Amino acid sequence: MTANTKILPLALENVSYEIGGVRLIKDMNCVFEKGPNSVIIGPNGAGKSLFLRLCHGLLKPSVGSVRWLGAGTTNDLVSAQAMVFQRPVMLRRSVAANVDYALKLRGRTKTDRKEIINEVLGRCGLRRLQEQPARVLSYGEQQKLALARAWALNPEVLFLDEPTASLDPASTHAVEEIVKAIREAGTRIILTTHDLGQARRLGDEILFLHRGRLLERAETDKFFEAPENDLARAFVRGESLWWRLGRDNRRHEAQDKDPNNQ
Repeated sequence: MTANTKILPLALENVSYEIGGVRLIKDMNCVFEKGPNSVIIGPNGAGKSLFLRLCHGLLKPSVGSVRWLGAGTTNDLVSAQAMVFQRPVMLRRSVAANVDYALKLRGRTKTDRKEIINEVLGRCGLRRLQEQPARVLSYGEQQKLALARAWALNPEVLFLDEPTASLDPASTHAVEEIVKAIREAGTRIILTTHDLGQARRLGDEILFLHRGRLLERAETDKFFEAPENDLARAFVRGESLWWRLGRDNRRHEAQDKDPNNQ
């Protein structure tokens, strides 16, 4: 299965998102082209999951725009992207039927669905479980099924929100191998993680978020060898960051509080 280019690049332009007057995503500007795996890291509360939901269209920005520059139709926006959540949602049906349902919604024929299901379940190590109820699978197996279901849709872009949170090392390795296979098939991967080892293994580039701001974006090797942002350096060293603003954020927060800077 090879993903077809339809909707990239993805551009976030001056994007902010607020709830109850509190800005949780602040002045976000970035573009995702077709190509590398992008890994988004940062401390808890940095806005990583909100960022993915804004990109995927589950949330609308309070300010600014999220635009797919290559999209021709609304249908393209729906069919060319997928998202797997930290806690996968399993339908009350078998493993194979979970994938079949997603394909049926996309209008695939019964013959095509059967072929695709057989392929993705095999690639994800789930073929022997295809008749099992999805909700009785282990958490790791459910996450693999969620990836298989998304992969079956042949997305151009796949968003992954903490795909291995709470998994043991063996399950984490299995999920990472599936993610790599999806990437090799041509799908653009954008994922969040709290695991710096995983960020090194899966990321071609790193985006570092803190308090809703994108403070640094760099190739993976460059980021981990010599982060330019002071908070990014502290994060890589394993220091607690929740109470710190850091050099760049102090400047931004001061601008936010300046009544003349509206």
